Amino acid sequence: MVFCAVLLGDASVRAQEIEPRAFSNAPVGVNFLIGGYAYTRGGLAFDSSVPVTNPELETSSAVLGYARALDLWGLSGKVDVIVPYTWLSGTADYLGQPTERVVDGFADPRLRVAVNFYGAPALRLPEFRRYRQDLILGASVQISAPWGQYDPTRAVNIGTNRWWIKPELGLSKALGPWTLEASYAATFYSDNADFFGGNRRSTAPVYATQAHFIHAFPKGIWASVDATYFEGGRTELNGVAKDDRQDNWRLGGTLSFPVDAHRSVKLYASSGVSARTGNDFDLLGIAWQYRWGGGL
Repeated sequence: MVFCAVLLGDASVRAQEIEPRAFSNAPVGVNFLIGGYAYTRGGLAFDSSVPVTNPELETSSAVLGYARALDLWGLSGKVDVIVPYTWLSGTADYLGQPTERVVDGFADPRLRVAVNFYGAPALRLPEFRRYRQDLILGASVQISAPWGQYDPTRAVNIGTNRWWIKPELGLSKALGPWTLEASYAATFYSDNADFFGGNRRSTAPVYATQAHFIHAFPKGIWASVDATYFEGGRTELNGVAKDDRQDNWRLGGTLSFPVDAHRSVKLYASSGVSARTGNDFDLLGIAWQYRWGGGL
């Protein structure tokens, strides 16, 4: 018995990412190594072409990432790569009968390049210590490759068997100890030409906006209240449109605190508050970061 879930690499969950300080400045030449863990529980989006109801799913994901702050022709920028590994288990009703599935494997890796084109010049560490943020405007492009776990004979997979590209625009405005951030992104997908038994599955673009209210505390601690809204992502199976357009809200929070000059820890959580087609899962995560280089 099989059932179909749109997992961490797919349209709906990808759009629900909530990432504060995505366009913050950093000293040129600093490297970041990130190790993290995220847990989700609840209903993820199901493809409407498969008769699946009442999903109760859990995922555990280990994430390894690397980022480097860049000087892009006098502008501050960043490149990062993320490789997740996911374990999924849960139950759902398939054709009216309860069924269970357990699967694990690498999810699709991602590469992103970002540049701040206003308000965040490329600075070495001695200059950066004197830098004070006002208004930052930035942009990024993220690409995901279809290299994750995928079996076309099974309906549930962790990888998506398709490419996607996500351009994003963002702004960050400092107001004393507060920083207000907003961003807007669109994610475009190639077709999955081998979806669940040789079908062709296409997905319309997903459009997402984020907002963050961040407060800085002494000793490098900061916390934020986060929100995201996304819509779109209607799918077609062999050219037949499905009634699965996304129209969802999520709210969350983030807390980050340094351990020492090179290490920090970030805790984050989010939950669906309004969901048209599933996606009402809860998420808890922790990330450990180590930074070096650039004169640190």
